Amino acid sequence: MSKTDTDFNIEDLLRDIQKPGRYTGGEYNSVKKDPAGVDVKVALVFPDVYEVGMSYIGQKILYFLINSRSDCLAERVFTPWIDLEQKLRFKDIPLFSLENRLPLYQFDLIGFSLLYELNYTNVLTVLDLGRIPFLSAEREDRHPIIIGGGPAAFNPEPIAEIFDLFLIGDGEEAIFEILDNYIQLKKKSAKKDEILKRLSRIKGIYVPSLYDTYQPSDS
Repeated sequence: MSKTDTDFNIEDLLRDIQKPGRYTGGEYNSVKKDPAGVDVKVALVFPDVYEVGMSYIGQKILYFLINSRSDCLAERVFTPWIDLEQKLRFKDIPLFSLENRLPLYQFDLIGFSLLYELNYTNVLTVLDLGRIPFLSAEREDRHPIIIGGGPAAFNPEPIAEIFDLFLIGDGEEAIFEILDNYIQLKKKSAKKDEILKRLSRIKGIYVPSLYDTYQPSDS
């Protein structure tokens, strides 16, 4: 039987790592579902270390709402500290979620909470460790759809080429509409472009690839 990306011993991986509890999951009120029993898998990524991300209420709200549905799964991902990052690269193990330790690239949707611009470099770290191309134009239909939301998403243009879409506003007001449309299209084996066009009709959704950028004149 060939080795897969999920065939690793978490205890061996976390040996000699600072604060290994950051990566073990299993906290009170965490939710662990069978990935094979849902229609859509969502990774909720906070591009900073566990201690910072777990203080953010927005992620907790989305985590609760998505997991309240029987057809959906939401799992948490945080940027690893440099010691685990180096170990993941050395052992060729992709960044994984806390609940089921799923590799990031196996999710359908990946939602980044963007609270401040200094997180942008961590977004790249997470995508790189998760084996997902940086640019939206380089990602294929097999790749997850990358969503940006949060306060820093109100000015999306500096990172518009990285994200497939942005949710401008409160995620809890649009998340079910996003999930319903995605599930419907996924069952029809829709391509990425078709999915993005459909999602762009949702209030608050901005899909950069559907617009031409321009530089205002200095007149």
